[in-house]
Formats: sequence, C-alpha cells, structure tokens
Amino acid sequence: MPTPIQMPALSPTMEEGTLAKWLVNVGDTVNSGDIMAEIETDKATMEFEAVDEGVIVSIDVEEGTEGVKVGTVIATLAEEGEDPEEAKAAAKSAPEEAAAPTPEPAAKQEQPKAAPTAPSAKSASGDRIIASPLAKRIAEQNGVDLSAITGSGPNGRIVKADVEGAASGSSAPAPAPSQTGSAPPPAAAPAANTELPDFGIPHEDEKLNNVRKVIARRLTEAKQTIPHIYLTVDVRLDALLDLRKQLNGALEAQEIKLSVNDLLIKAQAKALQLVPQCNVSFGGDILRQYSRQDISVAVAAPSGLITPIITDAGSKAISQISKEMKELAGKARDGKLQPHEYQGGTASLSNLGMFGTKQFDAVINPPQAMILAVGAGEQRPHIVDGALSIATMMSATGSFDHRAIDGVDGAKFMDAFRNLVENPLGLVA
Repeated sequence: MPTPIQMPALSPTMEEGTLAKWLVNVGDTVNSGDIMAEIETDKATMEFEAVDEGVIVSIDVEEGTEGVKVGTVIATLAEEGEDPEEAKAAAKSAPEEAAAPTPEPAAKQEQPKAAPTAPSAKSASGDRIIASPLAKRIAEQNGVDLSAITGSGPNGRIVKADVEGAASGSSAPAPAPSQTGSAPPPAAAPAANTELPDFGIPHEDEKLNNVRKVIARRLTEAKQTIPHIYLTVDVRLDALLDLRKQLNGALEAQEIKLSVNDLLIKAQAKALQLVPQCNVSFGGDILRQYSRQDISVAVAAPSGLITPIITDAGSKAISQISKEMKELAGKARDGKLQPHEYQGGTASLSNLGMFGTKQFDAVINPPQAMILAVGAGEQRPHIVDGALSIATMMSATGSFDHRAIDGVDGAKFMDAFRNLVENPLGLVA
C-alpha cells in the first residue's frame, strides 16, 4: 500500500512552510533516517528525514513552493516490491481517506508521524495488516504480533516506532507538548499590506520569508498583549573587562576566548537565581516559576532574528557558555538550529553594543516575562568616592511583563545584575 508523505510540523508554532529543496527524486529508494528534503519553517531551515523505507513514486509539491500547509501530501512512497504505477494510482484515488485520521494537523502532527487518534492497522476486510517493510522486519526479529498494535502512521499504518514501543512494552511516544502551552493564544497576524502607496520613489519589493512573517506576528502580539515596564541602570564595566582579560590568558591553551557577551549571559542567569520572581511566565490564571535559568540569546541570521538557548546558564562555567554560544550562533547563521536549541527559554538577552548602540528597549519574547537589552561600553565621566574619574560604562535596560513581575522585583533584578557585573568574581564562584 502506498504511503503518503505529509508536510510535517517541525515546530510548535508551524502552520505552513516552504519546501526549500528536494534531496530525492522519483524512483529513488529511501531508508528510515535518510534526509529527503530541506524545509523552511517559521524558525529555521531544517532537514526532513524519512521514517519508512520504500521507493519515491511521486513528488507532489515542487521545491521552492511556499505556504505548504502542515499535513499536505508532498510525496508518495511505495513499499518494496509494489508496482510504482499501481502505487501512484492508488495514492491519487484515495486522497480523502489519507487525510481523514488527522482533523487538526497543524496542532497535533509531529515529525512525519500522524495524529495519535489513528484507526486500527487492519484493513477494512480484516485480513491484511498495514505496516511499513521496516516495521514488519523489526516485528519478525522481535516476535511482535502486528495485529495487536495500533499504528500511528497515515491510515493507521504501523511504523518503526510503533513496533519498537511494543517490543519494549510501552506504546509509541506521544508528541511532545508545546513549550508555549501556558502562553496566551497568539494574536492574529497583521493583514498583508498589498496596497503600499507608490510615490514615484525608486524601490524594490521583496517577499517576506516565513521567519520574518513570524517575527512580525510575534512582536505585534507581544506589544499588543503584554504591558511592558522598562527599567534602566548604568553599569561600570572596568572590573568585568579586567576579569575577562585574566580568564582569556588562563584559557588560551584551551583555545577558548571569552566575549563580554558570555559574561553578561552568566550575569543575567545569576541575577535570576538571586531574584527568582523575574524567572517566570504569565499564563492567564497561573504564574509559572522556573527553577532553571535558560537564557535565549538574540542572534542575527540571514533569514531574520532567532534566539538560541543556553540551558541552565546559572549552573554552567563561563567557558562552557562560551563554547555553546559560538556553536549555536554558527548554526543560527547557517539555518541549522534544531527545535530544542531555540524553543523554550526562561528569559532573553539582546546585545547591540557591538554596533555602538548606547541604550534601547527590547520587546519581550512571549511566553517569557523579561528581556535584558545591553548597549555599548563607552568611556564616561564617573564619580567614585566623591571624585570625578573616567570609567567604562554600559547602559542596560530590562523589559518586564508587568502582569507577572512587579516594578520592585524588576528593580531588584537590575540591581543584582549591576552588582554582579561590577563585582564579577561572583560569576566564577
């Protein structure tokens, strides 16, 4: 029986995507785990893996096609030994049957597995079990009775994960819940402005990619639904810069070079440990308190802004933060971040200091409740013990969700952050 390959939901917020590139052709044989295509999601360009084995008998969505809805059949796979022309004809004759088991593809479908409410794996006549060749082989090797398994693939098809789950005495893994489940429902995307006035000014119009569309929608949602409160402090950087120089000298043999941003990530995480009231998310009638500090760091990528995450930054050494940040930033620029590397986070950091920006107010990244914006370090007049001197100063502004964080708690966080930067030995203690 042919297997329809559907556009997967590769992120919790993905409703449609762009089929950027096919890496297989009609007639190619694929195995489980083979990379079939590159798909541009609302976050990044990701590789799409096969979960079944067979022969590609049709490609139904051409590469470069935009706005492909999650759940749309993009190709058809025939079983080993199945006639390709018969498989293609069978796939075309039953498009409604293939779509029926998944009433909410955008919300339920993970990778290329169908929704968990799949029907029995037996055919209507009851004399044939629908299973992929790989699933059949694994079942035979492990003595698993396929008739006792409910398939999670299209049309109740039994796939590899179903058999492995049965062999280990557990059911197939359920789709992971969205990390933004406690957040308010997203606001509707702003209407496309297709009637921009033309004043005779020379110009060129560029169609928005999926990432830019999501950035526009989420920032609009954040400013419309989150009451922002902004708190700014001036921070002296001289001690932090001296510590960075000493640490880089000690780490030179390991080829590790710490950036100021690495130390600021650590300072933000430590400040959240000291003021946990700011390490929260607002969820309507609940306030979620996080016990770990996962810092989402804003990185400029060719497709738009993305925020890879340093998980548990409060407990990691600065050298480890530096290694992870360099790796994640590289992946972000190449569009190769995996979902777990950018989904989630408990607070964000945005640093525009390298561009000479002195101070700015950042927009909160929901469902997080705060983001820290840091500007450039610059020489300024500074009073120390009643005497005028010159110091390297930086302005830092915290944006806080006032529904979840009171002004006094935001002020405590900013004070803790300033003290950690000005007395940086606390970052390596």
